[in-house]
Amino acid sequence: MSSYSLYKHELLTNHYHPTVNAYYFKQWESHYMDFHTHNEVEIMYVISGQCVVEAEHEMIQMKKGDVILLDSNVPHRLLVEKGSPCRMLNIEFTFVPKNGSFPSIKELTEHSVILDRFLRLKRPYVVVKDPNEIYHSLKNLVLELDKRESSQEPMMYLLFCQLLIQLARMIVQKDETDRSKQHLQFNIYVKKAVDYLHQNYDRDIQVKDVALAVSLHSGYLHRIFKQQMNCTIMDYLTKLRIQKAKMLLKETEIPVIEISQYIGVNSRQYFSMLFKKYTGQTPNGYRKLVKKSIEKFNG
Repeated sequence: MSSYSLYKHELLTNHYHPTVNAYYFKQWESHYMDFHTHNEVEIMYVISGQCVVEAEHEMIQMKKGDVILLDSNVPHRLLVEKGSPCRMLNIEFTFVPKNGSFPSIKELTEHSVILDRFLRLKRPYVVVKDPNEIYHSLKNLVLELDKRESSQEPMMYLLFCQLLIQLARMIVQKDETDRSKQHLQFNIYVKKAVDYLHQNYDRDIQVKDVALAVSLHSGYLHRIFKQQMNCTIMDYLTKLRIQKAKMLLKETEIPVIEISQYIGVNSRQYFSMLFKKYTGQTPNGYRKLVKKSIEKFNG
């Protein structure tokens, strides 16, 4: 492969084995690394202490038990403050054409839904908290690499596959949790926006007013509202106003020329146009039809 990205389509269509290119334990006392990239995928595990990994313009605070998976060619750097040492275990790996009887990454994904989903996420980096299983797998892999002999290649491969599947499981679960939290957060903001519209539909409202009321940027609110409600904020407001107008036309004797003011539409002509667009009838026509239906029902 010309590129060794974890998310390269070739991994799922052709047959490749992972191969570890570098690995090391390192105690960093104070270090300010320059931004750099490399073809290898990298796993960085914090054994003790704390550090910062900067990637994709984000400062990622890491401490004991945190592990970051960096895809190939992602610009990143490590920062360790003086007086706050950090001990890490790193491995860097790429992929080579399958050689031998052990399953390729493609064949592994055919038996592991989690691994298949992980390799389709396409994240430049992912950070997870290790419940302790990743460290043991990493350490066992590195110890096996230290005594590498041809007879021990199968063990190396098995340990690496175990590590990859463990990481895949954690990362997919984290992704699902994050999505669930994001969906819940979306629901909270959208509900607040809907409540605001129901309480203020009789006023002149713009998207910026709703965004201010729910403490979100108007563009972001517009996007999540449309995603959740399958319509824009202004479409929802218009439908709400038409619904209220229909109720007033049916249940009250308020003159048609005044109803537009009750629903926050300043122009009577515009109100009539909107009402006909959404109901197929004029406000007067709708009121007459409702009265006729009631009279017919009452006999």
